[in-house]
Parts: sequence; C-alpha cells; structure tokens
Amino acid sequence: MTILKCDLKNGFDNKCIEAAEAAATDVRSGKLIVYPTDTVYGIGADIYNQAAVKDLYLTKNRPFDMALSVAVADKKMMEKVAVLNDYAERLIDAFLPGPLTIIIKKQDDVPDIVTASSDKVGVRIPDHPMAVEIAKRCGPIVATSANTHSKPDAVNIDMAVSAFGGAVSTYVDCGPSPLGKPSTIVWIKDKEYEIIRQGSITEAMINEVLQC
Repeated sequence: MTILKCDLKNGFDNKCIEAAEAAATDVRSGKLIVYPTDTVYGIGADIYNQAAVKDLYLTKNRPFDMALSVAVADKKMMEKVAVLNDYAERLIDAFLPGPLTIIIKKQDDVPDIVTASSDKVGVRIPDHPMAVEIAKRCGPIVATSANTHSKPDAVNIDMAVSAFGGAVSTYVDCGPSPLGKPSTIVWIKDKEYEIIRQGSITEAMINEVLQC
C-alpha cells in the first residue's frame, strides 16, 4: 500500500505528474487505486479488466447487481464508453467537467460486470486535475465512492485508508474533497430523462438545459 501526496496549491507539478503515472500504472496492471475527484474520493479500476472490477466489488462489499459508474478524461473518451444523444450533448456542454453523472446506453464492449448486466452506463468527467490526468493515462476507470457499501463517502484520504487498507495498491491524496458530496445522477433515454440523485447540480438547472 502506497500513499502519494500531491498539493495542488502549487499547481499540477512534477510530484503530481509522478503520482498520476503511478496510479495509472497500477490501473493498467489490474490493481485498485483510490483517487480524488471534485465530489468525493473514488476507488478505481480498469473497466475493461473484469477481474479487477470483481475485486473492486468485493473490496467495497458492494452487491454485484449495483452498477458502477465510470470516470473519463474528456468527451472523446466518453464516446468510447457511451452512446451519446442530443440530451447528453446538452448536459455535457452545460455541466462537464463537473459533478454530474449521465446514465445512457453503453457501448457494446463495456463489460456487463460494470453495468450489472444493464445496457446503460453511468459516466462523467470529474472536474479535478488528478482524476482527469489518471484517466488520460490509463483510459476509463471505475468511479464509485471510496467507501465500503452503505458507509459514509470518503471525503479525505484517511477515510478511504480506514475503509480499504492494503486491499488498495495506491492512494493519491490531494487533500479534502472540494464538494464533499456525490454527483447528481441523470438517466437519459431518447427524449426522456429522470434525476436519480440530486447533488450540487439541481433539478432546476437540468430542466433549464433540457427543456429549452
């Protein structure tokens, strides 16, 4: 178990770059990481490595019928994971990067273990330089909160270490989570949508974008 500290007050310096590469290397090799996002700390794995994703479920003590969301670096990477439509495009333009997860039809090569055998996937672009840099280096990663199932979300590295200990290979510590609460989740199907969970981005804000 390794804890890598990165002080973003000094900008994304060489120490942060080294931390991002170390975390990305672990993801590429099938290991689990804990990394910061704009909302809460996340526990991550390569979404295409089914053994690693299974390990993540077991480490979180999360039921396998609860789908996992995915973090990506940018819209281009999002299109590799999800099939975007007009509503998704509007939400991306308005709110991403940011604390919004969009549930929409997945691409065929996204493993069923990630989506609990659903044809939909939750995906977002975190507004956090470390999360984005890791994803740039290793591709789409699992973006579920770094806590054991039903326990409080980790808003600092100590909470995540307490939850997982040595089960996670690398922890990247960038200080307290900026927002400290999970993202808003919006489900989209064609011209229908539903707010599954409301976070910093409110229902009114979403309605303003999608009903214009």
